[in-house]
Amino acid sequence: MLSPESVTRQINDQISLAKAFVVIAKESNNHQFAWELTSQIRISQIFLSNAATRRTPLTIKESQYAIRDMALLLFQAQQLHYDSASMIMRLKGKIQALEEQMSSASEKSSKYGQIAAEEVPKSLFCLGVRLTSKWFKNLSLQKNLKDQRQVDMKLKDNDLYHFCVFSDNILATSVVINSTSINSKVPDQIVFHLVTDEINYAAMKAWFSLNDFRGVTVEVQRFEDFSWLNASYVPVLKQLQDSEIQNYYFKGNTDDSKTPIKFRNPKYLSMLNHLRFYIPEVFPELKKVVFLDDDVVVQKDLSDLFTIDLNGNVNGAVETCMETFHRYHKYLNYSHPLIRTHFDPDACGWAFGMNVFDLVQWRKRNVTGIYHYWQEKNADRTLWKLGTLPPGLLTFYGLTEPLDPSWHVLGFGYTNVDPQLIERGAVLHFNGNSKPWLKIGMEKYKPLWKKYVDYSHPILQQCNFH
Repeated sequence: MLSPESVTRQINDQISLAKAFVVIAKESNNHQFAWELTSQIRISQIFLSNAATRRTPLTIKESQYAIRDMALLLFQAQQLHYDSASMIMRLKGKIQALEEQMSSASEKSSKYGQIAAEEVPKSLFCLGVRLTSKWFKNLSLQKNLKDQRQVDMKLKDNDLYHFCVFSDNILATSVVINSTSINSKVPDQIVFHLVTDEINYAAMKAWFSLNDFRGVTVEVQRFEDFSWLNASYVPVLKQLQDSEIQNYYFKGNTDDSKTPIKFRNPKYLSMLNHLRFYIPEVFPELKKVVFLDDDVVVQKDLSDLFTIDLNGNVNGAVETCMETFHRYHKYLNYSHPLIRTHFDPDACGWAFGMNVFDLVQWRKRNVTGIYHYWQEKNADRTLWKLGTLPPGLLTFYGLTEPLDPSWHVLGFGYTNVDPQLIERGAVLHFNGNSKPWLKIGMEKYKPLWKKYVDYSHPILQQCNFH
């Protein structure tokens, strides 16, 4: 993409110019020509998508017809004087007015949307309080550990199917486990390792002691008990001690509020968010584990994930790049020499949320050390701004094995998803702000999640879940 001779870049430049001419053609009521441009744009986009899927660069020979056909239309647009100064001036006023309206609306939408996404529903808060109270009042519940010795053996048995979830959301985690167990052929061979925080630990323990999930073994830990998790070892914890970082994330008074609110969300410094980079330390006895986010629903048996050959790689993940979307240059700052020197800007991105991790290879290649290196280099937030995906892309660069896209289908928290993808998908991911347990969740996708919640459960009814 950075090379002037890149065929991909040439086609993308043509598409960008053609899109501008489509707008101008419509302004001039030349709808036939606008349709011709739109059709050719789509043909070029499909051409790029096919090339991205096969993972080989485009050549001039194979793309000459696509480039030629688009060039003819662009020449025709110029002959129609669509690039004239008068047309530009005419549109400039409209664009400026629309940009001002859009900027104002976008800023308000971002702020209100972020506030709504961070809201803890009263029913979810009630659930945590009632379960915590039940745990401490009912000593028999704490002692109700069925055959603890056998459970301890399962937690370390590498012949079983091990999943891990790091979350402070009781109901969301319950849906992940319930949907996995219901759709599993061998639920008694599944082990779920949950890690939460001190606040939600008792509630999590109570919920998973009170409920059975078709024989699935469930372990609950709190990250505060990990002695190795300290500021001398973990860069994120070290950065939290810095006054500038505290001001940036918790006070918002460093750059006159120029940084969008979503970049300032303190959750991006949460250890539950960053524990995914410490899985071998959390589970030192395990060799392979499937990592799941708490905003997913499982609708297929996942046992085949554990037999996939990662070809010596550490991370098995579904790639998300089509055309130029979700490639490295979308997430990272390529004006920084460290990024520009070490990473291909056109490399394909992938998704967290359903990942197969080979912990033997992880330890062998010191992947956590790689993560530490990049996290420390980004102390000033110049390599990337937001979340755990950018450091993940850097950490697992060259160590990721692409999985079949049907294993992990994304977008249920912010966009429309192809019904055929939903039907084929093994794991459905509600990534985005519109989580299914929130009022702002996308109504048409909520049933996919809600069917794994037992709304007749007495505690859920007491907390007004419906």
